[in-house]
Amino acid sequence: MQVNRLFEIIYILMREKTVTARSLAERFGVSARTIYRDIDTLSFSGIPVYTEKGKGGGISLLPDFVLNKSILSEQEQNEILSALQGLSNVKTFETEQVLGKLSAVFNKTAANWLEVDFTDWGFSNGHYFNDFKAAILERRVAEFDYYSSYGEITRRRVEPLQLWFKSKAWYVKAFCLTRQDMRTFKLSRIRNLSLNYEHFTERDMLKVKPAPIPAGHKKPDVDLKLKISAEMAYRVYDEFCEDLVERQEDGSFIVSVIWPEDDWVYGTILSYGDHAEVLEPEYMREIIKNKMLKSIGKYL
Repeated sequence: MQVNRLFEIIYILMREKTVTARSLAERFGVSARTIYRDIDTLSFSGIPVYTEKGKGGGISLLPDFVLNKSILSEQEQNEILSALQGLSNVKTFETEQVLGKLSAVFNKTAANWLEVDFTDWGFSNGHYFNDFKAAILERRVAEFDYYSSYGEITRRRVEPLQLWFKSKAWYVKAFCLTRQDMRTFKLSRIRNLSLNYEHFTERDMLKVKPAPIPAGHKKPDVDLKLKISAEMAYRVYDEFCEDLVERQEDGSFIVSVIWPEDDWVYGTILSYGDHAEVLEPEYMREIIKNKMLKSIGKYL
């Protein structure tokens, strides 16, 4: 589309200062005549673009040109500032700097429309977020101690590829040099993080085939049927999809869910206290009962 091409031409000129009509034509797969028509359109729109003939000439922007109202509408400026305001909630210093600069360019004050706090009430790992962001953008190898869900503590060397927020927690997706495999690490389980000055080449995450899970570590799935009392309605709506829940006449809920069976599942069920009952399977009822009796025994 012409509009998209016009915007990209502006960004190219801002980055490369001077380009030829031929190079732009090859880039967009159009004729040089089309590029010159685009330049005329930009000029008529108030963009200070000009052409210079001869050796070393080409298409350029005036040196003092900045990204301002001439190419962004009032609504677009507000959307950019609002997006940056939301991103600033992850407490990245660079975002605050960009927000301040663009606010000055647009001559606007960003509305404080959103407040997000990703930290837990107890443990805070905000500094890890910024460290991993730097490692990803600068492609630097990271090292840290990791506490797995199996109680193991291992030292890892990784190539961080992406920060990921999932189910109320931050994770980092990385290629683990220790395991030679793609892995996902929960930030709250990371300790003693350090960034090396060793750089790595970016990997295609889709082309890296994950290694098989060792037999002893594979978590089997269990079909659970839970009865949860009406007092826990807020948790039911927070934690389960609507199609997994059946509301009963007395206000309670029957929840049918498939979860990997591990200590997390036991802890989640027990966290409901006397407001949850395992209906199926029978062996899971016994596991939860024994865990509750063991817990009660510590208070006798």
